[in-house]
Amino acid sequence: MKTENTSKNAAYTGLFAAIAASSCCIPPVIALIAGVGGSASALSCMEPFRPYLIGLAVIAIGYAWYTYLKPKKADDCCEVDAKPKWYQTKGFLIGITLFAVVSIAFPYYSSIFYPDNKKEVVVVSQSDIQTVNFDVKGMTCTSCEEHVKHAVNELEGIVNVAASYENANAEVEFDNTKTSKEQIEKAINSTGYKVINK
Repeated sequence: MKTENTSKNAAYTGLFAAIAASSCCIPPVIALIAGVGGSASALSCMEPFRPYLIGLAVIAIGYAWYTYLKPKKADDCCEVDAKPKWYQTKGFLIGITLFAVVSIAFPYYSSIFYPDNKKEVVVVSQSDIQTVNFDVKGMTCTSCEEHVKHAVNELEGIVNVAASYENANAEVEFDNTKTSKEQIEKAINSTGYKVINK
């Protein structure tokens, strides 16, 4: 019984660690779906711990599988095999393992949740087009980039947006007769990531 509980606890620990490993990337998508942009970067502080959380998830789920697959000791020749509880089944471990893999990989496919909201901009005069580079604090993955791009593209007159979490910036090309640098900064800040003014 103790081994069964240990296996269950290891599986749950692995699942929790896998979800926590992507907790920096999941809130931006949830914020987009819920329509509340300001909470997007709430868990970006978890990003430095991501490799450790992934390691913990792999070790914990690996231990759960080891416990499940290791040969059982024959304690009593007359013991009747009882039906295993749901958390003692192979299906439970497969489900936990698959959910953990999907959670850990979330930053790599999260961009599919962001609809393309880029608008067609008619440029009347090329002299009205301005490009500004914003230093942005708090982005930690491609999901963060997509959230920033989505927020900026909501404005009128945006020609192009390129956000980079690696460079901690967003480069925005826009028609200054339709929007302003201040409005773009406000849109970026509304996501929860902050524009750093130098």
